[in-house]
Amino acid sequence: KEESLPKSEVKLQLLKMTIDQLTGAGYVYIGMDHFAKPQDELTLALQEGTLYRNFQGYSTHSGVNLFAFGISGIGMLSGLYTQNHKKLQEYYAALDQERLPVNKGIVLTKDDKVRRKVITNLMCHFKLQKSSIEAQYNLHFDEYFSVALQQLKSLEQDGLVELHADQILVTSAGRMLIRNIAMCFDAYLTDSTSPRPQYSRTV
Repeated sequence: KEESLPKSEVKLQLLKMTIDQLTGAGYVYIGMDHFAKPQDELTLALQEGTLYRNFQGYSTHSGVNLFAFGISGIGMLSGLYTQNHKKLQEYYAALDQERLPVNKGIVLTKDDKVRRKVITNLMCHFKLQKSSIEAQYNLHFDEYFSVALQQLKSLEQDGLVELHADQILVTSAGRMLIRNIAMCFDAYLTDSTSPRPQYSRTV
């Protein structure tokens, strides 16, 4: 029952305890719920600044296409996401007709790509250089993300981020709540009536 589950504050304490236990045992905290040994390729990617994250989790490979096999599988191509049929009958029917068993998909807009880049940088590197986004996408960062930056101010007061003229830095405490920080840049989750993402939505 929902009332029997631990509250958000307790979940956060459990996460911190988990991080302390695993890092104390020699593991490196990659981010979110990922840990790896010091010589693991994920740790090396984190240290070298080449870590990447897709919808499946942290990865050492960026800019690659993911082709989905099996029912409900999700594929990620350069400019779109696809999802296969969720029922075996429909999945096999498409294959029998020599069609890709794709049920639906979405073509990414420029705004989708810009926001994905920002969110990926924050989740993988825990910092963001505004100038790099401005140069790559020909925009003024503070104007383009004025709503997100306003939300981040409240998170800065909570000690989760540091906002500077040309960069955003995620603090040690912020790494545990990186989803909340990233949510500020997610146009599909933004709620103009709420000044900040609620921790309970992600913890």
